[in-house]
Amino acid sequence: MELFKKTLNPVAALAIIAVLDIFLFLVVGAWTVGGGETMMTGLIAKFFMGSNIERIPFWHVAFPPDPYYWKIYISLGMVFGAFVGAVLSKEFCWRMPHRLTEWIMITIGGLLMGIGIRLAFVCNVSTFFGLTPEMNLGGYLAVSGILAGTWVGTLIYKKNLEG
Repeated sequence: MELFKKTLNPVAALAIIAVLDIFLFLVVGAWTVGGGETMMTGLIAKFFMGSNIERIPFWHVAFPPDPYYWKIYISLGMVFGAFVGAVLSKEFCWRMPHRLTEWIMITIGGLLMGIGIRLAFVCNVSTFFGLTPEMNLGGYLAVSGILAGTWVGTLIYKKNLEG
């Protein structure tokens, strides 16, 4: 697959994403914050908790677990598309952390990302592919925060591995 071996011009790629984003907005409306991932979490929680999940207001007010929620399938489609792209470009490989400290950092990073999604009411996918091509200032502020957090996280990770 020759398509996966060369990169697109960034300006052309952002223009294509912006046009596709407009059509997506017209067809399905605005994306919610981590909607698909939140719904999958709710379904998993409901599986383990049963009807006790209704004791937590978020799960029966904001996101009542529903397996037919369409954004679940967009999230799964993104993961599947990334997997297929990596396999076809021969860039796919499994990597497992070898140290306990790596597992701890990965867990803390994931928790911070989840908390950040809820507090900022934005997620990295909708920021990069939705807000940024639309020239939204909030998108650029979020991208700046993501880049700063990545830089600081990389310094911590590198220091931990060297020390």
